[in-house]
Amino acid sequence: MAATSPVKDFLVTYLMPEKCYREFFVSFHLHVPCLKFVLNRVVGFWILLDTFLAQLPQLLKILWRGSVEGLSLTSILLQLYAFSCPVVYAVSNNFPLFAWAERLFTLAQTAAIIFLILHYRGDTLRGILLLLGYSGVMFLLGSYAATAVVSVMQASSLAALIASKALQTVTNHHNGHTGQLSSVSVFLSCAGSLGVLFVSLQETESSLASLSHILSACLSCVLLAQVLCCRSSTATATKKRE
Repeated sequence: MAATSPVKDFLVTYLMPEKCYREFFVSFHLHVPCLKFVLNRVVGFWILLDTFLAQLPQLLKILWRGSVEGLSLTSILLQLYAFSCPVVYAVSNNFPLFAWAERLFTLAQTAAIIFLILHYRGDTLRGILLLLGYSGVMFLLGSYAATAVVSVMQASSLAALIASKALQTVTNHHNGHTGQLSSVSVFLSCAGSLGVLFVSLQETESSLASLSHILSACLSCVLLAQVLCCRSSTATATKKRE
């Protein structure tokens, strides 16, 4: 029976309340508040997916290819800073672990990417020292940082992420290809940025915050366009190296 179908159970459990299911699939009515609710739920899943998995394809691609060609170290360092700010903020404010645990996974992936960039560039010792120093700084910030410092870090995380995307975009343009930049990671990041933009435009925010989210989403789209358009150039560059 339709009332107990697996499809209905899935939709009602994860995407919409029972009322919206009846509006869409029983009454065949495009109920605007329900549509908005579903879109927000889907966007939330996309944002979570970006937060949890966006860096993993990039890490796996580096390990698989054994190369970090085309990746901007400064860009990844800015990403590490941007991803660290919410963790420091959460620890300083004693948020429960489940509220920010996925950020730790993202930090570990980003830190591993930075180490691999230095390792494949022949600077393994510097990579180890950088990770040790980073771990110490994170501990000190989470345990002893002043509230004003933590607040400034949290407020600057989006700016760091925008700068990171801009640097990688410039690097791609300068190289004429995207190197080992993962198309899957870029796609997940783009989807997550568009999701954050969709949510932020519905909330009451300052014009500067909205503009920042728009800029971040635009840069993500530019990166995705570069990856899609430069595949042939990247393949040619890889063959020349081999």
